[in-house]
Amino acid sequence: MSIVEVKVPQLSESVAEATMLTWKKKAGESVAVDEILIEIETDKVVLEVPAPSAGVLVEIVQPDGATVVAEQLIAKIDTDGKAAAAAPAAAPAAAAPAAAPAPAAAAAAATGGSKSDVAMPAAAKLLADNNLKTADVAGTGKDGRVTKGDVLGAVASGAKPAAAAIPAPAAKPALPQVAAPGGSADLGERPEQRVPMSRLRARIAERLLQSQSTNAILTTFNEVNMAPVMDLRKRFQDSFTKEHGVKLGFMSFFVKAAVHALKKYPVINASVDGNDILYHGYFDIGIAVGSPRGLVVPILRNADQMSFADIEKKIAEYGKKAQDGKLGIEEMTGGTFSISNGGTFGSMLSTPIINPPQSAILGVHATKDRAVVENGQIVIRPMNYLAMSYDHRIIDGREAVLGLVAMKEALEDPSRLLFDI
Repeated sequence: MSIVEVKVPQLSESVAEATMLTWKKKAGESVAVDEILIEIETDKVVLEVPAPSAGVLVEIVQPDGATVVAEQLIAKIDTDGKAAAAAPAAAPAAAAPAAAPAPAAAAAAATGGSKSDVAMPAAAKLLADNNLKTADVAGTGKDGRVTKGDVLGAVASGAKPAAAAIPAPAAKPALPQVAAPGGSADLGERPEQRVPMSRLRARIAERLLQSQSTNAILTTFNEVNMAPVMDLRKRFQDSFTKEHGVKLGFMSFFVKAAVHALKKYPVINASVDGNDILYHGYFDIGIAVGSPRGLVVPILRNADQMSFADIEKKIAEYGKKAQDGKLGIEEMTGGTFSISNGGTFGSMLSTPIINPPQSAILGVHATKDRAVVENGQIVIRPMNYLAMSYDHRIIDGREAVLGLVAMKEALEDPSRLLFDI
């Protein structure tokens, strides 16, 4: 017997521990080299743990939901074993977890071991949330892997798990499916569902509270006429897409306008370090992106050196990675200023919270036709409300207001970006 140990991958310096999600294999089953055995969630990313060697998974040392640290032993693989012979010996180890597994664990245990049964990280969470197993959903990803889109499509079409795979309590309707009864209806059962926060959600909560308790947050507002940007975008959209293979969106204009303003007022791009103000000679812009695990903020490094096409391609790449749970720790570390686009979801106005250790954040909202006054006349223009929250400890109202005005002017006259005026 030749045993190979499976260990937790190296974590970031700022991450002390992680949580085991759902095992893709059961003890006693055969595994192929580099086949994903389990995902491990940190407070920043989900890491996939591949099999270091082919063989039989003879022992699962750490069960679903366990808290682990870097380099900790989580499983053992016998490179000389056979699945049929290894199954009886592995039975005690398989029985080690608690008698009442979570729905996610039950779903994972019911899946087969083929490559087509493997789900992407974002899809695995959705499968668990809907009490489905990979066998219930047809995978369209690489090597037949189940993607998030596959699960969403299956749920929308009414896919249901096999009866044997669902514990009795899970048979009740999930909270999102509970409709409010009429005034005279019998209330009957009023279900509730308690779900522990993921590490990422807990970390988001911690950082938001930290931001509000340590920063002197103030928000300044302005409105911007988006017609010049919309006209420019309409004029060059086809040629831009043909040349660069990506559509010209609004975010690249907001990023360029933000960098334009940060160059004029460097303190907005600075941060507090003890009793010092740390001025950054570079412009790393965080872009808030929604994902199945929560809000993440990947960074556009050296955004001042990026073209419109570079920005659009990078944002598209980050968006896809966020949906698939593939963002790396290095892609979300750092940043000197952030942009949050609530307009994507229809937000009219908000007061964004600063992302520590940054000192300011720009909130962008939905562009709507509104009545405005120009030269004494009421006209209809596509208007967007901008909101910039800033740390009043180091950024005075003057710099904050003028910085936001500089962004407004750059958006209302994009030619300013060409001449840096």
